[in-house]
Amino acid sequence: MYGPGSQLGRSGNSWAEEHGCSTACQQSAASTQPHAPGLERTSFAHTLEDTMRRVVRQSKFRHVFGQAVKNDQCYDDIRVSRVTWDSSFCAVNPRFVAIIIEASGGGAFLVLPLHKTGRIDKSYPTVCGHTGPVLDIDWCPHNDQVIASGSEDCTVMVWQIPESGLTLSLTEPVVILEGHSKRVGIVAWHPTARNVLLSAGCDNAIIIWNVGTGEALINLDDMHSDMIYNVSWNRNGSLICTASKDKKVRVIDPRKQEIVAEKEKAHEGARPMRAIFLADGNVFTTGFSRMSERQLALWNPKNMQEPIALHEMDTSNGVLLPFYDPDTSIIYLCGKGDSSIRYFEITDESPYVHYLNTFSSKEPQRGMGYMPKRGLDVNKCEIARFFKLHERKCEPIIMTVPRKSDLFQDDLYPDTAGPEAALEAEEWFDGKNADPILISLKHGYIPGKNRDLKVVKKNILDSKPTANKKCDLINVPKKTADTTSVQSEAKLDEILKEIKSIKDTICNQDERISKLEQQMAKIAA
Repeated sequence: MYGPGSQLGRSGNSWAEEHGCSTACQQSAASTQPHAPGLERTSFAHTLEDTMRRVVRQSKFRHVFGQAVKNDQCYDDIRVSRVTWDSSFCAVNPRFVAIIIEASGGGAFLVLPLHKTGRIDKSYPTVCGHTGPVLDIDWCPHNDQVIASGSEDCTVMVWQIPESGLTLSLTEPVVILEGHSKRVGIVAWHPTARNVLLSAGCDNAIIIWNVGTGEALINLDDMHSDMIYNVSWNRNGSLICTASKDKKVRVIDPRKQEIVAEKEKAHEGARPMRAIFLADGNVFTTGFSRMSERQLALWNPKNMQEPIALHEMDTSNGVLLPFYDPDTSIIYLCGKGDSSIRYFEITDESPYVHYLNTFSSKEPQRGMGYMPKRGLDVNKCEIARFFKLHERKCEPIIMTVPRKSDLFQDDLYPDTAGPEAALEAEEWFDGKNADPILISLKHGYIPGKNRDLKVVKKNILDSKPTANKKCDLINVPKKTADTTSVQSEAKLDEILKEIKSIKDTICNQDERISKLEQQMAKIAA
């Protein structure tokens, strides 16, 4: 839209300020820059009239507005984690909301059924098997009762949540995945292959696991020279992109274990970056300029010399967490410590990243959960739902497209990724790719009706001997076929019982501390 280094007139600047960007949307792609498929090269000799005509463009999402729910529909009295880590601290699916919380004697997170609103009792059961603070959690896209967690204790744990939620604290995971030498800050399920899980740690390594067997089948330990800020799968799970402390954005083929594309100094500032794949294969990044202004950029992995588009926004310190909806091509940016959510539409027209609007509130956000499309209310034209973490509560925020008709709006709800896996883990590791299996939301989505939890559970708890004998012994000792002796099995059982007993004691002590704190608060009041 504008040439590199070009200056906007006064009307352009006022538009930029009005729309939450401190400087103009910079079109930094030179005339030699090849755009993504379908993007035409743009002449930069537009008149101001052309510019203004493009500003007021037609879009069905121009009037999307956000609204926080009423207080009685919030989740109150939750001690949100204070750990210093730039993850979202919250994960949501159509059944549950999971929130990382403060916990003494280890790490824990809450798992609440969506309808369990109001005040959450301090003695409410938690998932508390980690011995260090939990840093990241992620729901399995193919089973709404399976969640993975990464922790400072250097392990990844996979948990099976009862269908109706927790009635007792959960201390025993289905499987413990051990392979990182430092804390694990990122966990991300494969979008289309069942039981494939990625983890990334502060040892600068990315490990891809077959959860069904407990094996680490891919270990990318020599591609990053510094801390990995985030990892994102592409639409069919054939590639990943990463943002790192060395200021590089990398596109990696994990099965070939090679870097497909790389950009040094994607954002020149020292603060953390984020990089995510879009549905068309382009990469969207957020970061900071050398002058500490927050930036967002769009890149074509086939040529990453210059960005397709670059926006400079403001000078706030919070890391911008991007949440992407591939069905509507809308990106929501939630800054940690901000009290607003900005949203943009990605299109094939210059400037490619179009500002839509900003949802603002009074309280800053400590973290944010994002509901998958199948968990939304299509009858109310809801196109996104966020779960904003405050210091002591979780507040749902609903994004709506205003429509007069009560009929199903098929232009807002194209077929979306459903809960069925397109591939088994073994097929993906053997080199197969598949796009997500899509479902229609015309008649709404009812969680669990078409789910065969037994198949997934059997796969996860499969007793077949695997290469990772250590993981087998830890998690399913009674089913191990090649146990060397009855004595060693008995000894192992004894150790496991003692570990379980200690974990139960820790949970009980944690609940006791919560009750005592509650009593102190009452006395102080």
